[in-house]
Amino acid sequence: MYYIKRLYIFFSALALIIFFFSTDSVKAKSFEINDIEITQPFEINFDKNKVIDLGFKKAFFELVYSLIKSSDFTKIDNIRLNEIKGMIETFSIKEEKFIDQKYFVNLGVSFNKKRIFRYLEKKNIFPSQILKEQFLFIPIIINENGNNLSIFSNNPIYINWNKTNKKYQLINYLLPSEDLEDLNLIKEKLDEIETYDFNEITKKYFLKKSIISLIFRGNNEVRILTKIYFDKNEIIKNDTFKNIDINNEADLNILIENLKNLFEDTWKKFNEINTSIKVPITIKIKNDNLKKSNNFELFLNEIDLVSDYSVKKFNKEFVFYEVLFNGTVQNFINIMKNRKYNLNTQKKVWIIE
Repeated sequence: MYYIKRLYIFFSALALIIFFFSTDSVKAKSFEINDIEITQPFEINFDKNKVIDLGFKKAFFELVYSLIKSSDFTKIDNIRLNEIKGMIETFSIKEEKFIDQKYFVNLGVSFNKKRIFRYLEKKNIFPSQILKEQFLFIPIIINENGNNLSIFSNNPIYINWNKTNKKYQLINYLLPSEDLEDLNLIKEKLDEIETYDFNEITKKYFLKKSIISLIFRGNNEVRILTKIYFDKNEIIKNDTFKNIDINNEADLNILIENLKNLFEDTWKKFNEINTSIKVPITIKIKNDNLKKSNNFELFLNEIDLVSDYSVKKFNKEFVFYEVLFNGTVQNFINIMKNRKYNLNTQKKVWIIE
């Protein structure tokens, strides 16, 4: 009996060591930002550390811009370098070289998730989950008199939409192919175009997410009615941009950037993490399956809505976890189901079966 007890203590301690010191676990608690490229002239006062510092700033803003809505960008403009460094776990120099009296460096930077979220919470910013997604995007320009429209080759928004994309943007846009059948169908629906759902066109692309923008073009003013479809949601946006000439390259680029920010913000709002909500959930797993426990921890580390978790206690039968979740209990259950976890919630302490 004494021998069995010692074995139990040994394997329990070993399990906890694996739980807390797993390399994969540590990595999952970080935001990884790669391919940060900085170029500086190689002059007499050249300082490599200053170049690296520029890389830290660039990596930070690339990360945070993917987490927050465009309306919150100005709230973080004045962050100090020391604050950024305090949120960095590790960094690596992937490549460096000197060419034509210039220094080139490519960095990878790892940021601590908890510290990033804590910083944003202090700034009264609710971050979003970083969920990259592809949307079908159909922009239709309609003249102010309502009797003429542009969709493909004669549509400057269609032509220029994917020419400039930023690394922090979460949405990848698929533009429709130039299809004469689609063009004729949209022309037929011109009189009812504001209520038309475009399903006859979108279903051809086998994408569940789509954005339809009706761009009503007037004198120095553009009114845009946008319908955004995803996960059985329909979101309608009405926006007006004054002093915009679509035929002017600078105005066109401003309009495209504003529209992309609008779509990004809508997607981020839907996937927002309310860090002020922390729901405690207690879950137990049988301790005879170390792999299941380790995989569960990796799962918790990957879910940005999980604020924190810890091993609350363990006995000869179960390991008990306390999970702090930034959302509703039902939301947590849905996430578990999507990841194929069979969760028994009949009692106060839930069990993974």
